[in-house]
Amino acid sequence: MTTLLTVLVVAIFVAMLVGFYQMQRKHVKFSTRVFTGLGLGIVFGGLLQLLLGNGSTVITQAMDWIGIVGNGYVSLLQMLVMPLVFISIVGAFTKMKSSSKLGEISANVLFVLLATTAIAALIGIAAVMIFGLDGATFTRGAAESARISELTERQEMVQNFSIPQQILAFIPTNVFADFAGTRPTSTIGVVIFAAFVGVAYLGVKRKAPKEAEFFANLIESLYKVIMRIVTLVLRLTPYGVLALMTNVLATSDFEAIVNLGKFIVASYAALIAVLLVHSLLLILVKVSPVNFFKKAFPALSFAFTSRSSAGTLPMNIETQTKALGVDEATANFAGSFGISIGQNGCAGVYPAMLATIVAPTVGVNVFDLQFIIMLVAIVTISSFGVAGVGGGATFASLIVLGAMNLPVAIVGLVISVEPLIDMARTAVNVSGSMVAGVVTSERIHELDREVLNDKEASIEANS
Repeated sequence: MTTLLTVLVVAIFVAMLVGFYQMQRKHVKFSTRVFTGLGLGIVFGGLLQLLLGNGSTVITQAMDWIGIVGNGYVSLLQMLVMPLVFISIVGAFTKMKSSSKLGEISANVLFVLLATTAIAALIGIAAVMIFGLDGATFTRGAAESARISELTERQEMVQNFSIPQQILAFIPTNVFADFAGTRPTSTIGVVIFAAFVGVAYLGVKRKAPKEAEFFANLIESLYKVIMRIVTLVLRLTPYGVLALMTNVLATSDFEAIVNLGKFIVASYAALIAVLLVHSLLLILVKVSPVNFFKKAFPALSFAFTSRSSAGTLPMNIETQTKALGVDEATANFAGSFGISIGQNGCAGVYPAMLATIVAPTVGVNVFDLQFIIMLVAIVTISSFGVAGVGGGATFASLIVLGAMNLPVAIVGLVISVEPLIDMARTAVNVSGSMVAGVVTSERIHELDREVLNDKEASIEANS
């Protein structure tokens, strides 16, 4: 009977996949297909949970098969991270009209990303205090215990890192190993190597224009090929979202979610507050937040459903250049840096909230100004090198908690609601990088306000 039910569940899932394929053939809008996948996944997974019960053997076996689609999609996104980061940053150099603005672009993008991350950390601390979560305890089940054991092993990789050692760890010693993602800081290592390649290109451009032109054409060709690969992967998004959401709802412990309900509400409140900060920054450079978020919605909605900052990079850059009027060099820098530096949601709000929640359990006064200043500083520095696809928030939290000498168990205790919060965190990450692009482009006087104010200038991923 178990096998028969498992086959039935998988067959229903396959039927839904066929339905999405038919929608694609009929050229239904990409965003419509993605949100349909999100909704169906929630309904299907929820029904499985209600009908078969949490921990059902049928669900476990069915999720192994459904996971081929969901986990396979995530793996393909992870496959694209390093090539995307490298080619986008080098491409930013080759597309730069004037090398004299290189330092100004980089400094402004980094300043906005890091400043907003520091503010996001303060908002995370405030959210915990406002919702009375400081010192809160959460239910610890089998899944949480297993997660805590895993995190304890992972923390050994970073627990002895001082801040100088952490900074030193960003520097690549074997770029091929970093392309393979062998270190927790591999992403930032690739960013640094790409920057060196770009600077070297500018030097060659001055002394050997012919060779530089050949290199620029080569990079442009590689960029187009990689973007084509990205398009092929993004076409799988509705299928991946359906599988991932089905798995989340079918395997989640609803009692644990209810237990962590206050934490979820506090997290979303903090993330919404960060978006308000983004709006204030836009107002300061005379950009309408309503216009910005309307045009950014396709990219932000994709980030929300896919939970991948890196996977959103192509849409991120395209939105900045074609809908928001950001110059190409700035858009590439902001989009690429935003994958691994200063992620407002994953590296700002989340670690700060966890540290503030757990601090009172070891006798730390979270209202102490010294604690707040140190936490914000460590969160900001630790925001370097956070990966753009899954696990970045966990890695950032481990570094922050380790640097503050706080227990890491809290990271494992919120595993039940991690996917629910991660969707919003990812959207905030992408919003932050796009805001950095708009603000920087305005500051260097390259923002095309005709494109920005053109209601017809928008993007839709018709993948």
